[in-house]
Amino acid sequence: MAVKVYVVYYSMYGHVAKLAEEIKKGASSIEGVEAKIWQVPETLPEEVLGKMGAPPKPDAPTITPQELAEADGILFGFPTRFGMMAAQMKAFFDATGGLWREQSLAGKPAGIFFSTGTQGGGQETTPLTAITQLTHHGMVFVPVGYTFGAKMFNMDEVQGGSPYGAGTFAADGSRWPSEMELEHAFHQGKYFAGIAKKLKGSA
Repeated sequence: MAVKVYVVYYSMYGHVAKLAEEIKKGASSIEGVEAKIWQVPETLPEEVLGKMGAPPKPDAPTITPQELAEADGILFGFPTRFGMMAAQMKAFFDATGGLWREQSLAGKPAGIFFSTGTQGGGQETTPLTAITQLTHHGMVFVPVGYTFGAKMFNMDEVQGGSPYGAGTFAADGSRWPSEMELEHAFHQGKYFAGIAKKLKGSA
């Protein structure tokens, strides 16, 4: 039976969505793993999104909280807002009370990836503050650590990401994930899927 890995994200301008695609590819590269991308519901009206210059949403299906329970492992992605997850993702987590009551997600592995505007904008605080959501659900946080190898220490170019997970810098919105950041995302997906497979196999 296939190991189901869900890549669940919120992306206003597309940067996190780009990382999500690479993470899905990485997860799918592990034999026996079935990866699927989902986005969480938007909370802002179209009129407001238009004024903010947000492009149309990707065609990824919108997930409901109950559908999280179907996954064997979940990677959550979101942009930062003042060093924490965007309100849209927080609203989604706030709607998972039923799952929390039944501890439906307890024991499932979970990972985090993210986008920030600047180098000091939350590449560590954004995932760090998000871990509280996973903790209350009893999920097993799987950081990518330094498994990406020497590229984690590269100083030749600006790159997002941290031991917590893959990341990118959006700057004013004009900067898109670099090849290095996309490689990191692919690696995280592959690494995470391997862990999810091991956990399911030992259950």
